[in-house]
Parts: sequence; structure tokens; C-alpha cells
Amino acid sequence: MIDKDLLEILACPETHQKLAEAGADVLAALNEKISAGTCKNVGGEAVTEALEAGLVREDGAIVYPIRDAIPVLLIDEGLSTAASA
Repeated sequence: MIDKDLLEILACPETHQKLAEAGADVLAALNEKISAGTCKNVGGEAVTEALEAGLVREDGAIVYPIRDAIPVLLIDEGLSTAASA
């Protein structure tokens, strides 16, 4: 869980939209794509490690992973939430 004060100042590095903690449904959908071997990050690299937590962009299109309690806010590390992505 991300500290609320920290979450208030974090933003998407690409669009500067606010971020919120990703819900269990979003994480489950992404983890299903990861386990199926069909998930790539924005940078085009295959994602093989399941997400325990993430930050979802305000428009819901991109999730940034949280690894070892640290948000990874790099554009290329973002994961699309689109069903076909």
C-alpha cells in the first residue's frame, strides 16, 4: 500500500495524470495476460513477473508496477489495460 501523501504527488510520467492504486480486478486481468505469456510493457518487452501491486492512470489505460514497495514510474514499464494489448 502506498502512503496517501506520496500518492497525492505521484503522476503518470507521460501524461501527468493522477495515479491511484490498481484494484484487484485490474491486477488479476493483467496477471492473467502475464501468465498466458501475452503481456508486453509499453517498451515492447515481455512481462514475466506477476504484479502484486500497481498504480493505474486516471484514464485507466496504463498500470505502472510497484516492485518491492517502490512504484516504477518509467513510461516503458507501463502495462496497457486494453484487452487486446
